[in-house]
Amino acid sequence: MENKKPNKKSDKIYYIIFTIVVLICAAVIFGITMMNKGEEKENLDLAYTELIKSINNKSVEKIEMTVGSTSVKVKLKDEDTEKEVIVPNTQAFIELVQDEVKNGNEIELIQNPENVILKISEMLLSFLPTLMIVVLFILIFKMQGLGEKGKVYDAESNKDTNVTFKDVAGLDEEKNELIEIVDFLKQPKKFQEMGAKIPKGILLCGKPGTGKTLIAKAIAGEAGVPFISMSGSEFIEMFAGLGASRVRKLFEKAKKISPCIIFIDEIDAIGSRRTNATGAESENNQTLNQLLVEMDGFESNETVIVLAATNRPEMLDKALLRPGRFDRQITVATPDAKGREEILKIHGANKKFANDINLKDIANDTAGFTGAELANVLNEAAIIATIKRHKEIRMNDLEDAVKKVTVGLEKHSRVISDKDKRLTAYHEAGHAIVSKFLPTQMEVKEVSIIPRGLAGGYTMYKTNEDKYYISKTEMEEKLIALLGGRAAEKIALNDISTGASNDIEVATEIARDMVTVYGMSDKIGPICLTSKEPYENRILGENIDDVIGAEVKNLIDKAYKHAQEIIIGNMDILHSVATRLLEKEIISAEEFNTFFN
Repeated sequence: MENKKPNKKSDKIYYIIFTIVVLICAAVIFGITMMNKGEEKENLDLAYTELIKSINNKSVEKIEMTVGSTSVKVKLKDEDTEKEVIVPNTQAFIELVQDEVKNGNEIELIQNPENVILKISEMLLSFLPTLMIVVLFILIFKMQGLGEKGKVYDAESNKDTNVTFKDVAGLDEEKNELIEIVDFLKQPKKFQEMGAKIPKGILLCGKPGTGKTLIAKAIAGEAGVPFISMSGSEFIEMFAGLGASRVRKLFEKAKKISPCIIFIDEIDAIGSRRTNATGAESENNQTLNQLLVEMDGFESNETVIVLAATNRPEMLDKALLRPGRFDRQITVATPDAKGREEILKIHGANKKFANDINLKDIANDTAGFTGAELANVLNEAAIIATIKRHKEIRMNDLEDAVKKVTVGLEKHSRVISDKDKRLTAYHEAGHAIVSKFLPTQMEVKEVSIIPRGLAGGYTMYKTNEDKYYISKTEMEEKLIALLGGRAAEKIALNDISTGASNDIEVATEIARDMVTVYGMSDKIGPICLTSKEPYENRILGENIDDVIGAEVKNLIDKAYKHAQEIIIGNMDILHSVATRLLEKEIISAEEFNTFFN
């Protein structure tokens, strides 16, 4: 069962409202007091000495006083308006007036009771500085307690963490690596008797959406131990030392409920390389130092394991990765075709699929997708099927979902001129035809001139295999395929457009990587030219940038020339494919292949 803790957001709102109310009350009290004092000062029309003279001359008709106030209202016999006078000693003044009345001076003396509201407001105003200081300390104390222990789950009874390895697909090697951690949490004495020490910290690295948090929950679910989850950003606050305090309290909580797992998501928020900076970065340094101290303070018999996740391991401080802290790093890679199929089966368990569904085909068409992206594809397919009022999710719904995620939303309502349609048709036909004559390039799956996202059209390819290495020939032919659209525009229409801007951008990036990263330049050779140190790039001379630029241009020029040669040799096919696209807007793989038969 999840341990209950105050809701951070609602608590912060409560304290902000409380502070605002206190400030408003203080302002009202201060305003009332100053208003009364202001009125007193504004109406001072008679000096005290003149009042005494008027009393002695028997020209005063009425005197009105309020208990506790030094302000006196006076009405003279020969005037219609009352005047305000400030008396230095009210008691002595009252005795003076009473003596004058006894001696025959006809003065009407009125004594009003004390103004309770004014008295209270003055008392509160005197206590206002003390009250504000107390409120400030309460706010600081309360805010320090917000979220200080992380979110604690009981893996046995909480549905959110009732996750086991069977719920994790496509990560077989990673699961095998972590089985020993589960055994240690279940039977720590077996390892301790052998003298073995399980790693204190395990770092999970990988792209966003690959399942780092999921596999951490699965470890806790398999071992049946509590799971403390906290994000790296939760340690950072505006108050100095608060991050380090939260780290201490987090580990204190873990030791009390051990055996357990601490999971810190996005650890690079506090674990980035330390600097000598001040302010927020200095606070991060203190938090990181406290984390290092706490991990060093683990005893060998404490069954507490720290799991952390990041998609930027290169940003972490080296001290965090040394033996005794995060000893083990596990890279959670994107799944292969088999893994993607298993992930689709898991996420599709609660979906209503039609009989024509083939998840293997979808897995083959989604090379490079993470688990989160595959789940998104299935969700989009369910939405599309609902909008189309299908009783079940059909295969074409899944294919539309893949297109929506990869290319963008289909835009039938966009008004396109006939000239632009013709240009798009020749551009996409050029991509498809050039790719057809390149042995290393993937087969065309679909060609369309219907706008999707920011693209005016698209050419989709079949991804029948996962590639982990790319040869120089493949990269050179990829450049040719990318420039096929521009070549078709130039040759068929004797003009070029901005539609090839993204193709040129991608092609230039590939050519630059071939020269500077992969060492595929015949002129420069197998040398890496991406070092962060400037002097490393000067080993070939001061004009190395000119050499790199010339090599990149040479690769692009050769690819563009080859693409033009393919287009010129197949002009009849280019016109036929473009004409069919203008008629139907979409051409399938089967129909596209008929132009070559």
